[in-house]
Amino acid sequence: MTQPDGFQRPACRTGMAPFGSEPQGRRQSSRDRLLSVVIPVYNELDTWRELVRRVEAAEAAGLLKQIILIDDGSTDGTRRQLAEFAEHATGQGDIRYKVVFHERNQGKGAALRTGLAVADGDIVVIQDADLEYDPGDYPKLLAEILQGRADVVYGSRFANGRPESILPANYLANRFLTFLSNLLTGLKLTDMETCYKAFRRDVLRRVTLEQDRFGFEPEITAKIAGLGVRIIEVPIGYIGRTRRQGKKIGWKDGAKAVWCILKYALRRR
Repeated sequence: MTQPDGFQRPACRTGMAPFGSEPQGRRQSSRDRLLSVVIPVYNELDTWRELVRRVEAAEAAGLLKQIILIDDGSTDGTRRQLAEFAEHATGQGDIRYKVVFHERNQGKGAALRTGLAVADGDIVVIQDADLEYDPGDYPKLLAEILQGRADVVYGSRFANGRPESILPANYLANRFLTFLSNLLTGLKLTDMETCYKAFRRDVLRRVTLEQDRFGFEPEITAKIAGLGVRIIEVPIGYIGRTRRQGKKIGWKDGAKAVWCILKYALRRR
């Protein structure tokens, strides 16, 4: 299956209107707006099912939901489960579904490019499939955009200190990457590497993404910083898992993140 390479940047840049600032005759209620939840999945046998249940049950500030699952070439039976799910998923009430398959494993960034390209929502939230992040935090992310205070919202795991489930070494690595990103982008984030990022879809359409693996996080941070949009952090909960439990990021991904920070943050200068 041929996958999209990313979003195309428009030829000219225009200012951002506050969310919900449509002319009076075209103004939508929250029930007319759509939240797209983009979920990259790789070897998450059964775990993805529980995650989807939690996303379905999560409060979404009154928005309709679109759940997008991208199987990134799973080899543990997840692909078969998702194929069966796609065959029977017709939507439940205010929820719509899309399931997309990569023929081979390409990486989280590649899966997200695919998911973001088919997202229809006015607001897009990124969601990992590994149960580390709680969809119950969606209202915190969405409120800042719906109330016109932000164009992009990051859910920070570290706004209230280090969660007990994160090892000190991993915490320090994240702090270093966030510090370096902030230094070069001018942002003041506490958790650049967080999965939970919510965007106005019109912001995403102004960004072209390139990274296939976990370099997605520093890449998109640098690129949205270059747009001059309003970025806000809110505190979220987090229960980390170990490599034995299935965590896939390693030290090589940390080294690649440093390279991506330097590449994309310096490019915009």
